[in-house]
Amino acid sequence: MTQIRITIADSHFLSRKGLAVVLKENADFTLLAEALSTSDLVNQAKFYHPDLIIIDYTSANFSLQGLEQIVKKYPNTRFLAITDIQSNAVISKALKTGVTSHLLKDCDQDEIVEAIYKTAQGEQFMCGKIVTAVLEEKPANAIEYTCEGLNISEREMEIIRLIAEGYSNKEVADKLFLSTHTVTTHRKNIMNKLGVNNTAGLVLFAVRENLISPNHFLFAGN
Repeated sequence: MTQIRITIADSHFLSRKGLAVVLKENADFTLLAEALSTSDLVNQAKFYHPDLIIIDYTSANFSLQGLEQIVKKYPNTRFLAITDIQSNAVISKALKTGVTSHLLKDCDQDEIVEAIYKTAQGEQFMCGKIVTAVLEEKPANAIEYTCEGLNISEREMEIIRLIAEGYSNKEVADKLFLSTHTVTTHRKNIMNKLGVNNTAGLVLFAVRENLISPNHFLFAGN
């Protein structure tokens, strides 16, 4: 496997060094540089072309506004944000600005490593409870934040879209040339990942991810 070239962007010394240790322990990762501020990261664009930037956009000398500038400087780079708990509005803004994946700083090493792999491949990986809070627009203090990885595959996205459009499990199975049992299993797994327990939750996710138009969905039976 080609090594994943990584830059760490965080003003916190301990955070940077902790991440550096995680990267050093994995032969698939190469640490290119560390940046202590937005200006550092912008200037480094002349010299380094990382596959992935791990960033705490909330730490000193970084900001959401600065994140926009950084994303423009690194158009071919993926971004994994690792921050303390933030409001839903802040997380949503970061995702819209260009962050692919989002973790909390209390996530464990295995989850960070998995997030790096997935993000470098262009897949989204986030703390499941954060995603649920953002999608359902619940107040940040109403959610018990935990680090439960959320990774939705292309096949699962396809199933979510069809369910949100009102197709039954059997109809989804027929369209995708799968067994009804397989679709049912996928559906249960998807609901567990998203932290929802009904079709309305799947529809909400599909609308927020632009899988379907807000005017085009039909709430199917559970």
